[in-house]
Amino acid sequence: MGEGATMISMEIHDKERFARRWKPFRSLLDDESPLVRKALLDQLKDNAEEGVVFLREMADDEDPLLARHAQDLIKSLGWVDGVSGFIDFIRSQRYELETGWFLLDRTVYPSFELSSATLLLDKLSDRCRELLTPPMLPLEICSVMNRVLFHEYGFRGAGKDFENPQNSFLHRVLERRKGLPITLSVIYILIARRLGFDLEPIGLPGRFMVGCFSEERPFYVDPWSGGRIHEIDQVEEFLGDYSIEDSGSALLPVTVADTLVRGCRNLIHHYLKAEDPEKSGLFTTFVLEFERIQRIAASA
Repeated sequence: MGEGATMISMEIHDKERFARRWKPFRSLLDDESPLVRKALLDQLKDNAEEGVVFLREMADDEDPLLARHAQDLIKSLGWVDGVSGFIDFIRSQRYELETGWFLLDRTVYPSFELSSATLLLDKLSDRCRELLTPPMLPLEICSVMNRVLFHEYGFRGAGKDFENPQNSFLHRVLERRKGLPITLSVIYILIARRLGFDLEPIGLPGRFMVGCFSEERPFYVDPWSGGRIHEIDQVEEFLGDYSIEDSGSALLPVTVADTLVRGCRNLIHHYLKAEDPEKSGLFTTFVLEFERIQRIAASA
């Protein structure tokens, strides 16, 4: 837990104020009084963002008794070590899109309710299923998904709020119903998979889209533009604005790892814009770890 706790602790901007505020609670960790225990839990719950950092730092304390009490409190509060969890996921090389992106969310929002996010994805897919009349062509299925996502539920591109880091966290996009091209595309793909419909992530330069390759001639969906459908030649025209030696490869699906790395790179940039170099550095760490693991796999 030491590596994760160290990186998360960098999220606290005013470290001196943080230390002054939480130092008195150190001596209360092993206090067995029910009243003291309740007061400590209330303080932690009311100040969850700093409280989770305090407990994670204490979980690595030199005093094994205090460390054990801190670990027990983390478990009883249902708080997870989001940074270590994502690092473990990267090192596992067992990459799955939904799991990976929600683990990314937990690096900054360790206590968000995963069940609420997955239930909303289920609700969106259930609504699509109500409107489907099999057998349907892939384009027809996408038309139903577009109706549900962009018209009934009002999902949209973030627009003027584009560089807000919240647009990169999947559970926040589901709550706020606006996001980046990549997060809207991930939601689109996850809903399609619940419907038994295979769509793929397409990492174009300057725009993330969704690709459908189940037909003889592939087509592409742009969730950022309300689910607009593009044929191959239209996407190639879009790519003409970029200097790409092999435009054909840009039209192919990217891996889960590539998708998550792109999400992390967005957060590096957006946190720098938000003048939060600590969090920007955190996501730089994740990108470097992905690259390290990829080098190891390539040399094996």
